[in-house]
Amino acid sequence: MPSENPAGVVYGIIVIGALMAAESGRDETYSETIGSAALTAALYWFLHAYAHVLGRRLATRGRLTTRALSRALAEEWAIVRGAAIPLLALIIAWITQASRETGVTVALWSAVVSLVLFELVAGVRSRASTAELALEVGIGVAMAVAILALRVVLH
Repeated sequence: MPSENPAGVVYGIIVIGALMAAESGRDETYSETIGSAALTAALYWFLHAYAHVLGRRLATRGRLTTRALSRALAEEWAIVRGAAIPLLALIIAWITQASRETGVTVALWSAVVSLVLFELVAGVRSRASTAELALEVGIGVAMAVAILALRVVLH
């Protein structure tokens, strides 16, 4: 489980899960799919860090410094770590010579299962009651279903 910035890890999973749900499967290669997912993860990581720094600067009238941006990039690295879960599933599918559509589906499901498992782990760690745990896992399932629904709507 991520100990530093777990929200960033979840965000990375959601971003790449949504991207995999939106994949058309037409004419793309594995390398193009992996490249676009990696680029998307990197872009979200950078933009999230930049937005954090810009927001802080607007609130405090501070100046942009390489130190502030570097610190924000380090803090938001968790987004890339989360994105690595479905990306790794996609890469493994490629290595095992699964069809690209199968690889995208495996990556999508790895994101979905990760969200539900993270919600379950969070509930267990908080010593949630059975009803609370059911609610927490239900929310994870709802997020997972939303990502899967995106795939259905777009295809």
